[in-house]
Amino acid sequence: MGDRIDYAADGATMRGYRARPDSPNGAALLVMPAFAGLRDFEMAQADRFAAMGYDVLGVDYYGDGWTAADMNEASQAMQRLNTDRPALLRRTEAALDLISEGRPVGAVGFCFGAKAVLDLSRSGHLDAAVSLHGIYDRPPTETRTMPPVLLCHGWNDPLATPADFGAMAEELESHSPDWHALCFGQTGHAFTNPDQGEGNAEMGYVAASAERTQAAVDAFFARTLIR
Repeated sequence: MGDRIDYAADGATMRGYRARPDSPNGAALLVMPAFAGLRDFEMAQADRFAAMGYDVLGVDYYGDGWTAADMNEASQAMQRLNTDRPALLRRTEAALDLISEGRPVGAVGFCFGAKAVLDLSRSGHLDAAVSLHGIYDRPPTETRTMPPVLLCHGWNDPLATPADFGAMAEELESHSPDWHALCFGQTGHAFTNPDQGEGNAEMGYVAASAERTQAAVDAFFARTLIR
């Protein structure tokens, strides 16, 4: 459904994925990928949202459409960008500027992409934000008023412990007038991605949790973005 699209961000060329709806609902979405970069899984999510009427941009936060060849390469790339959270924010702000066009904009992110969504929200952007098995550590900047936020969290996630989740909830309670969370037992990290395979308690796909998440995300965006 969509097409690759180049745009400028933070002095570099990004190669995103634009999925336009046949019947627009008046809202737009950013889809922010996991730490390996913008791949088929996230582009399929963009297509699904476009079929629902959203104008969607799959975000490239590394540049030139780069994707990792393996988990080690992905971890190294993520770590480089994670040490420069202002750069991460600038790159997502550029994507937001491209897609906004004066209409409501939401964002959904996976893993490191969820961290990017939360940072964008912390900076006072967006009309709705969704974190899917996100990472919750705060950037070295002040949190502003955040939009409505939905966290979908696997309770056994080794990258976001119950204590990390509690700190994120406290931050949201202080800064977001409309937030809620779904916490899934017997569920770890990356639970929405079938490519992860089932049966890994810490990093595997969990069909029931993924299905409940999809229903919750769709309802959340319909409530917060479609007017």
